Formats: sequence, C-alpha cells, structure tokens
Amino acid sequence: MEAVRRKLDFEPARLKQFLDARFGEGEIELERIAGGQSNPTYYLVHRDRRMVLRKQPAGPILKGAHAVDREFRALSALAGTGVPVPRPVLFHTEPDIVGTPFFLMERLKGRVFHDPALPGVRPEERRAIYLAMAGALAKLHAVRPEEVGLGDFGRPGNYFERQIARWSKQWRESQTKDIPAIDFLSEWLTRNVPPDDTAVAIAHGDFRLGNLLFHPTEPRVLGILDWELSTLGHPLADLGYCSMAWHTTPEEYGGIRGLDLATLGIPSLAEFVARYNAEAPPSGPLQPFHIVFSLFRFAVIFVGIADRVRAGTAAAENADRLAPLAARFAERGLELAGIADKG
Repeated sequence: MEAVRRKLDFEPARLKQFLDARFGEGEIELERIAGGQSNPTYYLVHRDRRMVLRKQPAGPILKGAHAVDREFRALSALAGTGVPVPRPVLFHTEPDIVGTPFFLMERLKGRVFHDPALPGVRPEERRAIYLAMAGALAKLHAVRPEEVGLGDFGRPGNYFERQIARWSKQWRESQTKDIPAIDFLSEWLTRNVPPDDTAVAIAHGDFRLGNLLFHPTEPRVLGILDWELSTLGHPLADLGYCSMAWHTTPEEYGGIRGLDLATLGIPSLAEFVARYNAEAPPSGPLQPFHIVFSLFRFAVIFVGIADRVRAGTAAAENADRLAPLAARFAERGLELAGIADKG
C-alpha cells in the first residue's frame, strides 16, 4: 500500500518499481517536506529504509542551477571524514522515474531550527547551538578537497571574482529587472574584491542554521544539509554567509538583528567568528566585503525564487512571501557597503 501525504509532482508507482528492483519489493511511503526554496525534498520509507529524496524542480532551470549531482558528490566525498553529513544512498541521472534527476540519502533523526531565536530552548543551549554551528563549519573547512576526491570540484583561485561574475550574470538573465540595489552591489563588489590569498576549502554555499540537523536532545550537529551550491571556494565566503544573520532581522529569512542576544544566550557575531577561527585553518580576517558578497548572492537567489513563483515552479509553499526579500537583502548589502566605504 502506498501512502502519499502531500501533493507530489511525479507518479509514485514508478518510483516504487525502481526501488523494488534495487532493494526488494516493499511498501512505499512518501511525504513532501515543507520548506526548501530550490530542490523539492521528500521523506521516503521503502521497506525498512528511511530515506530522503532530493530532485530538481519541474520546468526549465538555469544552467548549473539545482545541481543535485553536486549535492550527491559532496555527500559521498565527505561521508566518513568526520564532517556531519547524511549517508548517500544512490543517484539517478535520468528523468524517467520522478521527472528529473534525483538522489537518495539516509534520513537522520534530529532537530532543525527554522526560527533563529530558538524558542523553547534554554539560553545556555542556544549559545551552545550557535557555537556548534561555528564548529561544524570549521570542521568542513579543515577537510582538504584533494584528499577526498574533490580536487576538481571547482576552480581554485580568484573565487570572489568568479562568483561575483556568475551571480551578476544570473541577475542579468532574470525576468526581474526592478531592483537597482542589486546592480549597485554588483558594481561595488567588483571594485572591492580583496587580494586573492589562495585559500581554498570545500565551500557549502548555503551554510546557515536552517540547513543543519541537530541531535534530538544535545546541541550537536548531526548533519549539514542542502549541498546544491557547494564548490571549491574561499572559506570566508561561507563564514560571511553565516554572518548575514547578525545583519538581518527575523522577518528577513533567518536573521537575529534587533533581538536581545545577551538575554537569549545567542553569542555575538564576534564570539561566533572567534569560535570558528579557533577550530578552522587560518583564512584571514572576516571583512564587511565577505558579508556584502553574501547578501548580494542571497538577493539574487531570492530573485530566482521570484522568477519561479511567476513560472509556477517554486518548490516551497511560502515562496511567494520570500520572493520580495531580494530587495530587502540588497538594501542590507548597501548599508554594509556604505560602512565599508567609510573605512
């Protein structure tokens, strides 16, 4: 018997046949996971296997976007390294089963915190959760790409120059044209790229609290999720991305700006960065540029969500409410770029 708890965009019977052929015949249960703005994600039970299925969204996609193949490759390389990731199960390259390429990974049991204020958590545990986040990022950046088969996972050197060009191109190719702040940020970032210090790490690309799965009762990261933007990159890109939370509000997708951090037990940005630096390989100081870059990139990501809303292919039910955040993140970037310009 099949159980389908939420609307699917593919025929589950075909997936059942695929799984039966590989793991033996058994019942299948599918549930679409709420959240996730890019690659549709599902809980899957087949026989006694509890898994997660990640696929590309339906409809046309930009070249290089929704890279489920890169997600699977990163998970496969990092499994067994000490970096907390779900165990990969299989990758299917063809669209014949669920309409797009997809992969399966083990389903971990734990907690995902979507509210950055961590309601219902004791202040001392809030602090430990945020510092565990810093430690998990440091552990990822300590892995040498060439030692785990990811030496060709991206081009080393001039990371920020290439990324600014990439996201600027994605912005120019978007249907959205009415956010001049994004144009300004693209130009400002191009003028203010720090000298290349040749630091290279496996960069997650979307490393934030909502993409971490924590132990059910302990402030310990069990799994880093959502690897579709991963590449070889500069470690300060990930650290700057995490740091956006201290510069954006709770209404701006996972920010903590304006909250009483001391009362909540949430560490300051300086404390968070200090914990990361204590455990990560040396990578130079975090600068406003790195956070502005992350705000710019996230603004363009939100533009992509807006485009998918218009096309009717957005993965998340709340995508229509998130799409307007492109302009908000661009404005936050302008604020910080102004601080950087004043030195």
